[in-house]
Amino acid sequence: MTRRAGSRGRDAVALLAGAALVATVSAACAPASASGPGKIAAVGAENEYANVISQIGGAYVSVSAVMSNPNTDPHTFEASPQVAQTVGAAQLVVQNGAGYDGFMDTIEAATPSSSRRVIDVQSLLGLPSSTANPHLWYSPATMPKVAGAIANDLAALAPAHAAYFRSEATTFDSSLASWPQAIGALELSFPGAPVATTEPVADDMLQAAGLDNLTPWPFQADVMNGVDPSAQDVSLEQGLLTGHRVKVFVYNQQVTDSLTQSLLTLAQQNHVPVVGVYETMPTPGYDYQSWMVAEVHAVQQALAAGVSTTRL
Repeated sequence: MTRRAGSRGRDAVALLAGAALVATVSAACAPASASGPGKIAAVGAENEYANVISQIGGAYVSVSAVMSNPNTDPHTFEASPQVAQTVGAAQLVVQNGAGYDGFMDTIEAATPSSSRRVIDVQSLLGLPSSTANPHLWYSPATMPKVAGAIANDLAALAPAHAAYFRSEATTFDSSLASWPQAIGALELSFPGAPVATTEPVADDMLQAAGLDNLTPWPFQADVMNGVDPSAQDVSLEQGLLTGHRVKVFVYNQQVTDSLTQSLLTLAQQNHVPVVGVYETMPTPGYDYQSWMVAEVHAVQQALAAGVSTTRL
């Protein structure tokens, strides 16, 4: 997907008639997510959150994801009236916050409900409104807290199944352990390995692995927000590749522009392996846990054997 022009604009998402209908996560989640009478209607603003709702809610929830297409730029997502209808009817909503999916606040304000439960992950984690990196799901500390909040809200909505929801949250936490284990193995094998990035998509994961991201933050922020980085920062980024100062180049596979493409070419010319990371969970074939582990393994392969992974 080509990078958008202009500034961040995540909170300026319009509700446009004729835009694509909200995509369900039935392909990414368990079959139990199919709609049916008596099920709790739930929405994840991003399909990674929808997937976790599905894992915990099982047969008792009907889950939809607003953003789920890995070929779409999440930063310029345009929510249709049908999306607004789906969100308006939801009993449980999980959204990222941190300016990433501000359109959800707009929809919720336009479709008020005293019974709707909303989990804003930024608020759940106690992060300030000034949080610079909105890709909260790449932090190993995030989803266990989200899973617990989902289980509690589902239990409040369907008390008869409370024990089931809390048991599934425990199961989810156990299955998620493979991700920090993979991160720990990466840190043990390549402590402080230098890397370069285009955007801060996977920064929290790279930091957890003890890798040294040499790309200056202003460059990352500018690329993320669709702003042209300064010539000085571009030159510095190029020098990381041409000077062989980094062992891997991590880029946002989902959203690229001419600058990113030129850096990918430069990495290839200088034999620096590249790893593409995603903002929405690739489907089909992954749940949240296996997706995160796959991202770590891609970085591990790049560092260990110089193998590039542009697509999961």
